[in-house]
Parts: sequence; C-alpha cells; structure tokens
Amino acid sequence: MNKNGIELFWLPLGAGGHSVRWNGRVFEAVAARVARRPVCDLYHSALIVTVDGSVHAIEMGPVWQPGTAGRGVVAEGPVGARWLGRSALFRYEVRCWRGGSIPDLAEAVASPQRLSGEARPARRVLALVREVPTLTWGRDPGRVGDMWNSNSLVSWLLVSGGLDLGRVRLPERGRAPGWDAGVALAGRRVERCWE
Repeated sequence: MNKNGIELFWLPLGAGGHSVRWNGRVFEAVAARVARRPVCDLYHSALIVTVDGSVHAIEMGPVWQPGTAGRGVVAEGPVGARWLGRSALFRYEVRCWRGGSIPDLAEAVASPQRLSGEARPARRVLALVREVPTLTWGRDPGRVGDMWNSNSLVSWLLVSGGLDLGRVRLPERGRAPGWDAGVALAGRRVERCWE
C-alpha cells in the first residue's frame, strides 16, 4: 500500500443499480441528440486519498443510500431545487470516510488513475473536502454550462488542491457530466485566492 497519494476512480453511472443506469442512458440519449454527437458511456468519479498510510474514500451520494452508516459525511446539499432538499429523498451528501470504501469500486473502469504520490497535495485535498460548495445537484451553478454533481465535487477538489488535470483520462467512449462545472467553479476560487 502506498503511504501517500491521490487516486481517481471512474465508476459506470448506475453501477449496482438498474434505475440510475436506465435514467442515465435516457439522459445521455437525449443530450447526445440535442448536441448532435454520438451517445457516450456516463461515469461517476470518486477519490481515494491516502495520507501517512491512512486511507480516505471521498465521494458524493444520496443521503438515503443503505449500508453506509458511519460514512464520514462532511456536508449535505439539495437535489433538483433548494426547497426539495428539506426531504432526505432530495439531498446528497459529501463523504470523506477514513478507512471507508466506495460502493461498486470493483466495477471501476480505467482505474485507478494515480494523480499524486505525495503527502502535501493529499493533505490539501482532504482539508478542502469540508470547504466544497453544497450547490444544487443537477443545476448549472454560475451559468458555467454544466451541472453540479459528483463529478463536479471531484474536479473541484482536484483543481482547488492544485493538481494538474492533464493526467486525468476518461475511459474510452466515456463522458463525465458535471466535471466542467467543478473545474470552472474551482478556477474562479483559485483566481480569487491569488488576487
């Protein structure tokens, strides 16, 4: 086991669940038709961050997901609309789970992608998890042209943590909706920090 590092995992959308997979295929078919492009496979991203041998699983998932008690929840946000977030059915949670795991990790594709083997960036990413914005899932925050979701969380953490995304590779024929929203919003954050 590596003592320090950041690893990115690509999980097929809906891995382990038929409803999310079906809805994702419908969403992608419509999005591809509107954009006049080929249909892609959709992916959800998650991170494993190791600092001094201590492993942390970082991801976003539904509040109501079974079997995830004691899962390192550090934040929650609404799904679809702010007012819907009053119900657990319409809330997501951001998890930074020390010693935890990522559901369906065995189904990951083109993973893991090792983005760093150093302690300093890994510590930065861990510290930033508690600062991630809890924007409305599925909406376009700040009109960046992409929706906020689990991929936004991961890309926001990586860019805010100063990692080079040039090493990130999507699986063949893959697409990660929300990735660009995290990059854009983190870029704005980084610019403000340097002003």
